[in-house]
Amino acid sequence: MAEVAAAAAVSVPTVSKVLNGRFDVALETRERVEAVLNQSGYARGKRKRDDAPWLIDLVFPEFGPYAIEIIRGAEEAALLNKCRIAVSALSDDPKETRWLSNIGSSRTDGVILVFAELTPLHRERLKALAVPVVIVDPLGHPDPRTPSIGVTNWAGGMTATDHLIGLGHKRIGIIAGRPAMLCNQQRLDGYRAALMRAGIPVDPALIFTGAHHHPTALNAASAMLDLADPPTAIFATNDLHAMGVYEAARLHGLRLPDDLSVVGFDDIPMAEWVSPPLTTMRQPLAEMAALAINMLLGKESSELSHRIELATSLVVRSSTTPRQDRS
Repeated sequence: MAEVAAAAAVSVPTVSKVLNGRFDVALETRERVEAVLNQSGYARGKRKRDDAPWLIDLVFPEFGPYAIEIIRGAEEAALLNKCRIAVSALSDDPKETRWLSNIGSSRTDGVILVFAELTPLHRERLKALAVPVVIVDPLGHPDPRTPSIGVTNWAGGMTATDHLIGLGHKRIGIIAGRPAMLCNQQRLDGYRAALMRAGIPVDPALIFTGAHHHPTALNAASAMLDLADPPTAIFATNDLHAMGVYEAARLHGLRLPDDLSVVGFDDIPMAEWVSPPLTTMRQPLAEMAALAINMLLGKESSELSHRIELATSLVVRSSTTPRQDRS
């Protein structure tokens, strides 16, 4: 480090900061130090694969019911591979950097980001730390530079809507999450495609988007149910939204599924516990997390190293039924 510092005309602590990906180093200085490090062949002390246990950071923007399934899948895969998992739940802010500071000081061997995308700042810091990253369900369009795992959201949205159409429903509402998230937009597009294929007009009054929270869905479902011609079925693009639809139906004195059929998306554990049990699209959250662990550990073939999509499947329970004629 002293030789690198001398060659780059900086102090040894500055070299240490660059090696640890610290932010308090000027860009020009960092680039000069990085150039000397690359030319000198300096070994950054990266552990070999057989040095166990590895430490993998699992980073969420916030905790939700889906997080438990992802943690469970990651933990099981980590135990099989003699790894440790460090879980972080941070504010839903793309400029958040605290988790990066933790990574720089803890010798993290890999990072799994959930419902996130890498900003240029994040990418630069991780490159400096030589830490591999896999993104589970990226917010935007998957970046080919970063391995990512998702599900067939468009097909899932179409399957959920087709299920309701097959039951005779034509007034089908949808409550989607924020359109900025790719998964939500794809599920919404699948919904539209299913309606168009069935010759059912897409009614903007039956389309609502918003945050993945119960109040959002409650307000959206209530607005739809207050229409002169309300929906007989609602597709909620996540199970938490479906719970909000349940509450809106209760407040409107409607019976599920006789008066209103509901389909969710995710198949979190509580989907089977609510009354009536929720028909939903299952996305394999635990399997996605396990696959991310294996990708970080180099267990997946190079052909699969950039983008993998797992299939969704319809789980039919008691929240959907054939459309009833309104009296």
